[in-house]
Amino acid sequence: MPTPPTAVHPAPTGPAGERYTIRRKIFVLFGASFEIFDDQRQLVGFCRQKAFKLKEDIQIWTDSSMSGELMRIRARSIIDFAATYDLLLPDGIVLGSIRRKGLSSIIRDQWLVFDRDGREIAQVREDSTGMALVRRFLPLGNVLFPSVYHLVDSSGRELAVYRQHFNVFVFRLGITIKAEDDRLDELLILATGCLLAAIEGRQGGDGGIMLGD
Repeated sequence: MPTPPTAVHPAPTGPAGERYTIRRKIFVLFGASFEIFDDQRQLVGFCRQKAFKLKEDIQIWTDSSMSGELMRIRARSIIDFAATYDLLLPDGIVLGSIRRKGLSSIIRDQWLVFDRDGREIAQVREDSTGMALVRRFLPLGNVLFPSVYHLVDSSGRELAVYRQHFNVFVFRLGITIKAEDDRLDELLILATGCLLAAIEGRQGGDGGIMLGD
């Protein structure tokens, strides 16, 4: 991963073991922006999403100057609840893809992760059906009970955890990598976190009060 400059403003401090923290910015007009910090509190990624786009195309840069591209997450089709998103490197090579399981995600979010050849290598699951229902139907449920997602392989081995931090004003998602898997590039793990921050946060109430955006 490219070595980025140090963040100019204070970076969030996550629990020990978190590899990355994604923080969504506030006071952004017509779209959304989020920053990605590593475990040394260095800024390693920046994304500014345009509003009113029918086909999701999330471009992630190495810093807020947007002069160096880190990766791009592009939907294969226009608005689709069960859309597939391809992860592209700056040279256009597809590193893998992530697909939301449509109907089952109405109650409890689930995503499938594929390698560059289209083979399923992992799944992302919301922590439990009970907690998922609380977050969807209890007022402020998503704020009081922040989301947790588990990335697991076909045998059920936990590879990573995506944990939303409790914060009334700012959406923050921590990524903890639990185990290594040769089939699963770390950028694909990070891209999955970016999708959760961008798509799930926007659709389900992101645990932060969006001012502007």
